[in-house]
Amino acid sequence: MKKLILPLLAVAALAALGFAFLRPAPAAPVAGAASTDHLTRMQAYVTQRDGTEPPFANAYWDNHEPGLYVDVVDGTPLFASTAKYESGTGWPSFWQPVSDDAVVTKADKSLLMTRTEVRSAGSDIHLGHVFEDGPEPTGLRYCMNSAAFRFVPVADLEAEGYGEYRDLFDTQS
Repeated sequence: MKKLILPLLAVAALAALGFAFLRPAPAAPVAGAASTDHLTRMQAYVTQRDGTEPPFANAYWDNHEPGLYVDVVDGTPLFASTAKYESGTGWPSFWQPVSDDAVVTKADKSLLMTRTEVRSAGSDIHLGHVFEDGPEPTGLRYCMNSAAFRFVPVADLEAEGYGEYRDLFDTQS
């Protein structure tokens, strides 16, 4: 029994030590950027360290409520529920952003492949990736991380300063 306990304790200690060093560190503040002090650990990991949250275990992958998905850092409107669809990936997916200038893309050559990364044009946070296997009318799948968003329901648009986006939802009942 003693022969088994010591190796188990050593493995547990190494695992705890590894967890302490491998967990995402808070991002360094960028001069002139919006504050990121309010972000959860997962939000900081995704938005500041270009991370990815787990599929099917995030806030908005299965959200069907009408509303606006805004940048979690600076509040810029990014996507509307009217362009959201079920991709089966476990992350919220959209076929287009709320406006052409809401997001920017760049080549991402991590993970031994080339993908197209999507970033918020306003705060430059990592949102996710865009793929060319989406539905019409664009044929695009913006596969996003819930952690990069704050969701504003249609009923709260005016109260939260997003009243100008109300017309995006007038055709939805």
